[in-house]
Amino acid sequence: MTAIWALGAMSGTSLDGVDAALLRTDGERIEAFGETAYRPYAEPEREVIRRAFGLWPGEDGVAEAAALVEAAHVAVLGPLAGGADLLGFHGQTLAHDPGGRGTHQAGDGAELARRLGLPVAWDFRSADVAAGGQGAPLAPFFHHACARWAGLDQPVAFLNLGGVGNVTWVDPSLPRPEAAGALVAFDTGPANAPLNDLLLARRGVAQDDGGALALSGRAEDGVVRAFLRNDWLLRPPPKSLDRHFPDLMEGVAGLSDADAAATLVAAAAACVAASFAHMPAPPRRLLVCGGGRHNRAMMEGMAAAAPCPVAPVESIGLNGDMLEAQAFAYLAVRVQRGLPLSAPMTTGVPAPLPGGRISLP
Repeated sequence: MTAIWALGAMSGTSLDGVDAALLRTDGERIEAFGETAYRPYAEPEREVIRRAFGLWPGEDGVAEAAALVEAAHVAVLGPLAGGADLLGFHGQTLAHDPGGRGTHQAGDGAELARRLGLPVAWDFRSADVAAGGQGAPLAPFFHHACARWAGLDQPVAFLNLGGVGNVTWVDPSLPRPEAAGALVAFDTGPANAPLNDLLLARRGVAQDDGGALALSGRAEDGVVRAFLRNDWLLRPPPKSLDRHFPDLMEGVAGLSDADAAATLVAAAAACVAASFAHMPAPPRRLLVCGGGRHNRAMMEGMAAAAPCPVAPVESIGLNGDMLEAQAFAYLAVRVQRGLPLSAPMTTGVPAPLPGGRISLP
């Protein structure tokens, strides 16, 4: 297939806003990276979405959150849509319960197709969950393409620090991401979500800018050790998480703001440290993307936790703020071509599995 320009978008559980990015690809190889854009959520908008966390279609508050998500995506995608042949729309995850009620991403791809006048690939996770998979993470196939685009030939790991952390171990010497041994991927545990929630509740701000508060505090090791005994964290991959960590938040409830922030960062780093035991071979380096790489406390914690060098993905020429939006541009083309989006060692599906659906304008 000839490569096309796809426009992807991502709104993560950290609720900072909507990322949008153009990517030229045939769904296998990355040919070129294009323009990007970002539309932040205002605090009242974040609150509308927060109120819908944990809810399922038809429940009170979901329709309002979905309409907000759709409008925000139209605003950021519209100026770039003229350069695209296809849109990839992930939507906003409100609830994620694989093996239970399923997975719920707010936002209607058909509505975006109507309003933007382009075909939209969306509903990326449902088929995977229906087949017995975790439905997450879905960026690993794109991570494999990135490693090959960068000319890497030894195993590396990509760590995304969003609301939840997820890691992808990649062997780029294998040409296809669905090949046995090419990928191992799973959620690691908390990343930015608990820290953001703490700052909002205690100080009324959205995040710990640069990690200044966490750097000024001292982590409570007993809280971290207790959290690491969580049954989910002891489970082998594949595995995925929702954004809520009530046991961890209860553990820091009696700490000062600075010590609580430091403890949440230490817990995130400890979860990443534990993830290396599940990798087939030590990666040559850990490449970090997502908003957490702007937090110096978080990056220092990851560097101390990892048994290999740690660097932002910019070190190999990628854009760590836009990697997930680019991933859904890439996956959109795979949906259009009927190519797999997930595999046994990324989400736990029995065999490599296509997914998603296309809505036409």
